[in-house]
Amino acid sequence: MPQVDMLIKPASSLCNMRCTYCFYADVAENRAVKSYGIMTPETQEELIQKALDYADGYCSFAFQGGEPTLAGLDFFRRQVELQQRYNHNGIPIINSIQTNGLAINEEWAKFLGENRFLVGLSLDGPKEIHDALRPDAAGVGTFDRIMETVKLFNQYKVEYNILTVVSKTVAQNAKQVYSFFRSCNFKYLQFIECLDPFDAQMREYSLTPEDYEQFLKDTFDEYFRDFQRGRYTSVRIFDNYVMMLMGKQPESCGMSGACTAYNLVEANGNVYPCDFYVLDRYLLGNIHTHTFADFASSDVAKDFVTESLHVDNACRRCKWYKLCRGGCKRCREPFVGGRPGLNRFCEAYKSFFKYAYPRMEQMARILSR
Repeated sequence: MPQVDMLIKPASSLCNMRCTYCFYADVAENRAVKSYGIMTPETQEELIQKALDYADGYCSFAFQGGEPTLAGLDFFRRQVELQQRYNHNGIPIINSIQTNGLAINEEWAKFLGENRFLVGLSLDGPKEIHDALRPDAAGVGTFDRIMETVKLFNQYKVEYNILTVVSKTVAQNAKQVYSFFRSCNFKYLQFIECLDPFDAQMREYSLTPEDYEQFLKDTFDEYFRDFQRGRYTSVRIFDNYVMMLMGKQPESCGMSGACTAYNLVEANGNVYPCDFYVLDRYLLGNIHTHTFADFASSDVAKDFVTESLHVDNACRRCKWYKLCRGGCKRCREPFVGGRPGLNRFCEAYKSFFKYAYPRMEQMARILSR
């Protein structure tokens, strides 16, 4: 029996914010059912019981949305109770949640801290940038309310990191964004590329390869400077490159060179191979009628993984392939002849690696000692 990783959407695509670039809103528009509502107690219990019966090594329950806190605090209290009830094999359980932070109050913060949830908090930079990109359902900026959440997390000793979507605006203000995060004393940062909709049409927020190249260079300059000064800030993408230069495997999914069909669980119990592909054609089954062994052995899961293994000839010839590994399949859309194409940020990565490689190698040597 293997380790089990799950990404669970207890509130489906429901959200109390209206981020300009929301990729999951686009996913929901491209399937028959846009929202599966709130996960029922029956589905929640079935999921926990089957996962813990199947898992070995550890079992990871990660919650995302939409906005997962819309399922309510009682849902997560019940989550912890059911985990204790069904963990007959005594395996380690990891709980984490990605949230926009809008619904967090003292009760939430106290629960997350006491139950050792690792929290990803979405924040796109200082007020003027964040508010323009991440308004609430009424169109009002959310920065001030999210910074109150930061205070609560610090007060209740919640372990959290900051997740930022690199849209055009963020990319063009990379130094300002990083400087703001440094001033807040945030120690763990994750930057993810803004995705265009499946129609591949550019939007006002769309990230161009040129913008992303400059973002990577500007942000790495700040990251490396902090490392030299002894005030290191973790930036996930750069940490992974340095790990790879130290001979270790990257922990970030999109940097491994191939997809894995992890278990994305929608609110009704439907299971899919990946957060970016919660589409009808990628349905692996439902937690009420299938087992985790069924999901892992399904033809859909196998095809999903096999599809990602294609390596373009241009990648094979590229001196940076061992670091790049082609990148996330979602950034290799649209497919060409049924196969993933070149990463849309290919040229950005080439230029960035040439620019930053000597310093990343220096970091790897220092850390290896």
